[in-house]
Amino acid sequence: MEYKTGYVYELMDQGGPTDVRESYFLEAVNEMTRARTLCAKANGILPDDESYIKYLEELFDRNLDDVRILTPFICDFGNRVKFGKGVFINHSAILSASGGIEFEDGVMAAPGLRIATINHDMNARHTIYTYGKVTIKKNAWIGMNVTICPGVTVGEYAVVGAGAVVTKDVPDYAVVGGVPAKVIRYLNPDEQQE
Repeated sequence: MEYKTGYVYELMDQGGPTDVRESYFLEAVNEMTRARTLCAKANGILPDDESYIKYLEELFDRNLDDVRILTPFICDFGNRVKFGKGVFINHSAILSASGGIEFEDGVMAAPGLRIATINHDMNARHTIYTYGKVTIKKNAWIGMNVTICPGVTVGEYAVVGAGAVVTKDVPDYAVVGGVPAKVIRYLNPDEQQE
Protein backbone atom coordinates (compact mmCIF):
# COMPACT_ATOMS: atom_id res chain seq x y z
CA MET A 1 0.00 0.00 0.00
CA GLU A 2 1.19 3.53 -0.78
CA TYR A 3 1.04 6.22 1.91
CA LYS A 4 1.17 9.98 1.46
CA THR A 5 4.07 11.97 2.87
CA GLY A 6 3.40 12.90 6.48
CA TYR A 7 1.00 10.02 7.15
CA VAL A 8 3.18 8.71 10.00
CA TYR A 9 2.93 12.12 11.71
CA GLU A 10 -0.85 12.14 11.33
CA LEU A 11 -0.90 8.80 13.16
CA MET A 12 1.40 10.16 15.87
CA ASP A 13 -0.85 13.22 16.33
CA GLN A 14 -3.82 10.86 16.80
CA GLY A 15 -1.91 8.91 19.47
CA GLY A 16 -1.06 6.02 17.15
CA PRO A 17 -0.68 3.23 16.85
CA THR A 18 2.15 3.06 14.35
CA ASP A 19 3.77 -0.13 13.12
CA VAL A 20 7.50 -0.09 12.34
CA ARG A 21 6.96 -2.82 9.72
CA GLU A 22 4.80 -0.55 7.54
CA SER A 23 6.40 1.46 4.73
CA TYR A 24 5.06 4.79 6.10
CA PHE A 25 7.37 4.42 9.11
CA LEU A 26 10.47 4.98 6.94
CA GLU A 27 9.73 8.72 7.03
CA ALA A 28 10.06 8.60 10.82
CA VAL A 29 13.28 6.59 10.63
CA ASN A 30 14.76 9.18 8.27
CA GLU A 31 13.85 12.02 10.64
CA MET A 32 15.37 10.15 13.60
CA THR A 33 18.62 9.72 11.67
CA ARG A 34 18.65 13.39 10.62
CA ALA A 35 17.94 14.56 14.18
CA ARG A 36 20.48 12.32 15.88
CA THR A 37 23.15 13.32 13.34
CA LEU A 38 22.56 17.03 13.94
CA CYS A 39 22.61 16.52 17.72
CA ALA A 40 25.90 14.61 17.43
CA LYS A 41 27.39 17.48 15.40
CA ALA A 42 26.21 20.06 17.96
CA ASN A 43 27.50 17.96 20.86
CA GLY A 44 30.87 17.56 19.13
CA ILE A 45 31.60 21.28 19.40
CA LEU A 46 33.10 22.74 22.57
CA PRO A 47 30.47 24.54 24.65
CA ASP A 48 32.31 27.87 24.47
CA ASP A 49 32.02 27.81 20.66
CA GLU A 50 28.49 28.94 19.92
CA SER A 51 28.68 27.63 16.36
CA TYR A 52 26.93 24.51 17.75
CA ILE A 53 23.70 26.52 17.64
CA LYS A 54 23.60 26.34 13.81
CA TYR A 55 23.08 22.57 14.04
CA LEU A 56 20.23 23.01 16.53
CA GLU A 57 18.66 25.65 14.28
CA GLU A 58 18.80 23.15 11.42
CA LEU A 59 17.38 20.47 13.72
CA PHE A 60 14.34 22.59 14.62
CA ASP A 61 14.14 24.52 11.32
CA ARG A 62 13.97 27.68 13.41
CA ASN A 63 16.15 30.60 14.37
CA LEU A 64 17.08 30.19 18.05
CA ASP A 65 17.87 33.82 18.90
CA ASP A 66 15.15 33.73 21.56
CA VAL A 67 15.81 30.15 22.79
CA ARG A 68 18.86 28.87 24.68
CA ILE A 69 19.78 25.17 24.64
CA LEU A 70 23.00 23.97 26.24
CA THR A 71 24.84 20.88 25.07
CA PRO A 72 25.07 17.98 25.43
CA PHE A 73 21.54 17.68 24.06
CA ILE A 74 19.64 14.82 22.44
CA CYS A 75 16.43 14.99 20.42
CA ASP A 76 15.18 12.30 18.05
CA PHE A 77 12.49 14.27 16.16
CA GLY A 78 13.42 17.92 15.66
CA ASN A 79 10.42 18.42 13.41
CA ARG A 80 8.08 17.56 16.31
CA VAL A 81 9.30 20.21 18.81
CA LYS A 82 7.93 23.75 19.06
CA PHE A 83 9.38 26.60 21.11
CA GLY A 84 7.91 29.84 22.36
CA LYS A 85 10.10 32.83 23.19
CA GLY A 86 12.58 32.94 26.05
CA VAL A 87 12.85 29.17 26.56
CA PHE A 88 15.95 27.89 28.39
CA ILE A 89 16.95 24.21 28.39
CA ASN A 90 20.04 23.39 30.42
CA HIS A 91 22.51 20.66 29.48
CA SER A 92 21.92 16.90 29.26
CA ALA A 93 18.28 17.05 28.12
CA ILE A 94 16.85 14.09 26.23
CA LEU A 95 13.72 14.75 24.19
CA SER A 96 11.97 11.68 22.79
CA ALA A 97 9.73 13.87 20.70
CA SER A 98 7.87 11.74 18.14
CA GLY A 99 4.51 12.44 19.80
CA GLY A 100 5.20 16.19 19.84
CA ILE A 101 6.61 18.56 22.45
CA GLU A 102 5.69 22.21 22.91
CA PHE A 103 7.58 24.61 25.16
CA GLU A 104 5.59 27.81 25.61
CA ASP A 105 7.14 31.22 26.35
CA GLY A 106 9.50 31.50 29.30
CA VAL A 107 9.86 27.79 30.13
CA MET A 108 13.01 26.95 32.12
CA ALA A 109 14.45 23.44 32.43
CA ALA A 110 17.34 22.46 34.71
CA PRO A 111 19.98 19.89 33.68
CA GLY A 112 18.89 16.33 32.95
CA LEU A 113 15.36 16.90 31.64
CA ARG A 114 13.80 13.77 30.13
CA ILE A 115 10.62 13.94 28.05
CA ALA A 116 8.96 10.87 26.55
CA THR A 117 6.13 11.18 24.05
CA ILE A 118 6.18 7.58 22.81
CA ASN A 119 5.27 4.28 24.42
CA HIS A 120 5.42 0.64 23.36
CA ASP A 121 2.40 -1.62 23.05
CA MET A 122 2.40 -4.00 26.02
CA ASN A 123 2.23 -7.09 23.80
CA ALA A 124 3.77 -6.08 20.45
CA ARG A 125 6.40 -3.95 22.14
CA HIS A 126 9.00 -4.27 19.37
CA THR A 127 6.75 -3.10 16.54
CA ILE A 128 3.71 -1.10 17.74
CA TYR A 129 4.02 2.38 19.29
CA THR A 130 1.56 4.83 20.81
CA TYR A 131 2.07 8.56 21.40
CA GLY A 132 1.08 11.46 23.63
CA LYS A 133 2.07 15.09 23.11
CA VAL A 134 3.78 16.87 26.02
CA THR A 135 3.04 20.55 26.54
CA ILE A 136 4.95 22.71 29.00
CA LYS A 137 3.05 25.94 29.43
CA LYS A 138 4.13 29.53 29.92
CA ASN A 139 6.81 30.19 32.54
CA ALA A 140 6.83 26.66 33.96
CA TRP A 141 10.04 25.70 35.75
CA ILE A 142 11.29 22.12 35.49
CA GLY A 143 13.85 20.98 38.08
CA MET A 144 16.94 18.80 37.67
CA ASN A 145 16.55 15.22 36.41
CA VAL A 146 12.79 15.42 35.89
CA THR A 147 11.06 12.83 33.71
CA ILE A 148 7.83 13.83 31.94
CA CYS A 149 5.73 10.98 30.53
CA PRO A 150 3.64 10.89 27.33
CA GLY A 151 0.47 12.98 27.16
CA VAL A 152 1.30 15.26 30.11
CA THR A 153 0.65 19.01 30.23
CA VAL A 154 2.59 21.07 32.77
CA GLY A 155 0.58 24.18 33.62
CA GLU A 156 1.50 27.85 33.52
CA TYR A 157 3.98 28.94 36.21
CA ALA A 158 4.08 25.40 37.60
CA VAL A 159 7.24 24.16 39.32
CA VAL A 160 8.32 20.52 39.03
CA GLY A 161 10.77 19.54 41.77
CA ALA A 162 14.07 17.82 41.09
CA GLY A 163 13.87 14.10 40.38
CA ALA A 164 10.11 14.05 39.87
CA VAL A 165 8.42 11.63 37.48
CA VAL A 166 5.40 13.41 36.02
CA THR A 167 2.73 10.94 34.93
CA LYS A 168 -0.33 13.23 35.08
CA ASP A 169 -1.14 16.82 34.16
CA VAL A 170 0.23 19.51 36.49
CA PRO A 171 -2.21 22.35 37.25
CA ASP A 172 -1.30 26.00 36.69
CA TYR A 173 0.76 27.46 39.59
CA ALA A 174 1.21 24.03 41.22
CA VAL A 175 4.45 22.92 42.84
CA VAL A 176 4.81 19.16 42.36
CA GLY A 177 7.42 16.60 43.34
CA GLY A 178 8.01 12.92 43.93
CA VAL A 179 7.59 9.64 42.11
CA PRO A 180 4.95 9.81 40.80
CA ALA A 181 4.72 13.60 41.08
CA LYS A 182 2.02 14.95 43.37
CA VAL A 183 0.92 18.50 44.22
CA ILE A 184 2.83 19.86 47.23
CA ARG A 185 1.35 23.35 47.22
CA TYR A 186 0.24 26.19 44.95
CA LEU A 187 1.98 29.45 44.17
CA ASN A 188 0.22 32.78 44.52
CA PRO A 189 -0.55 33.99 40.97
CA ASP A 190 -0.36 37.61 42.15
CA GLU A 191 3.33 37.17 43.07
CA GLN A 192 4.45 35.79 39.70
CA GLN A 193 6.46 38.04 37.42
CA GLU A 194 6.59 37.90 33.63
